[in-house]
Amino acid sequence: MADMGNGDAFVAFERVQKSYDGETLVVKDLNLTMPKGEFLTMLGPSGSGKTTCLMMLAGFETATHGKILLDGKSINDIPPHKRGIGMVFQNYALFPHMTVAENLSFPLEVRKIGKSEREQKVKRALDMVEMGAFGGRRPAQLSGGQQQRIALARALVFEPELVLMDEPLGALDKQLREKMQFEITKLAHDLGITTVYVTHDQTEALTMSDRVAVFDDGRIQQLDPPDVLYEKPQNSFVAQFIGENNTLEGKITEIKGNTCVVKLDDGQEIDAIPINVDKVGERTRVSIRPERVEFLKDRLSPDAHLIKAEVLEFIYMGDIFRTRLRVAGNNDFVIKSRNAPDQVRLKPGAQIEIGWLAEDCRALDAS
Repeated sequence: MADMGNGDAFVAFERVQKSYDGETLVVKDLNLTMPKGEFLTMLGPSGSGKTTCLMMLAGFETATHGKILLDGKSINDIPPHKRGIGMVFQNYALFPHMTVAENLSFPLEVRKIGKSEREQKVKRALDMVEMGAFGGRRPAQLSGGQQQRIALARALVFEPELVLMDEPLGALDKQLREKMQFEITKLAHDLGITTVYVTHDQTEALTMSDRVAVFDDGRIQQLDPPDVLYEKPQNSFVAQFIGENNTLEGKITEIKGNTCVVKLDDGQEIDAIPINVDKVGERTRVSIRPERVEFLKDRLSPDAHLIKAEVLEFIYMGDIFRTRLRVAGNNDFVIKSRNAPDQVRLKPGAQIEIGWLAEDCRALDAS
């Protein structure tokens, strides 16, 4: 999956494979290019190959096959400490016996930078993460969030052009995590740093990234900006993995231009956009986002497709209402509707009609 001419690429994986035992490929034929200044997230479940890709880029793992290029030069044989890449891990990896300032000074000493310049760079990096007053403290005297800021400052202190982050916010609580997501993204963009970020948290990937590479089974399943990934998943795996999703099973009965007719397993028919399906008679899994479904007639577009449903559960969640329904044999079909003055509260057992636009409904591969 190549996505731009390599002439524009700052980071490039060319036909990269990785096997630990000589037989099973953890990463399969990866082609990926990134321009300078991009914030790219590698997203996927455990064992999908995303962390292995990051470790090969860092130099802690060696590619079994293929080339990894940084700014047009192969880095396959360059050891990690000579790649000039900043790293941030989930466990912070700070030296406990050193002060914060000494922790930040260490990568500069390794690079033989003089004392006065080191002090300037350390001060600048601490100010960047709003930790200027903490230089004399030890890591044990800091909270988890403060330690993560210091780890970030240490990755930035020698002004690398590329920073790699492996689940850096995994240990933080939800509120702090969300605050740090915005801070890291802003910092990366303000400094023009190329960033590769690994996470299994889809919300994090959607809110932080310029583009997201969704990994499964050692391959990139889709590589796109967050809105394209969410609105236009290219296969069932991406549709299920990114955000909440309703699925209905059925068979293609007709293909007409850029839409198709799907006969659901309970006999009802709906229109959808065919993706990864191209034959009449083929099984399909139809995907529709909960916020794209409506049950109030006056809010439905005249073009909306109506389908019968039974209300199973109506849950008040503050800013939204969540209605769970039985639709075409699926008991976990969900509608999310905003909390508005005209919102009708549905009773379990109610037989209703729900609707959506064909363009919001995707007929994907059945697997």
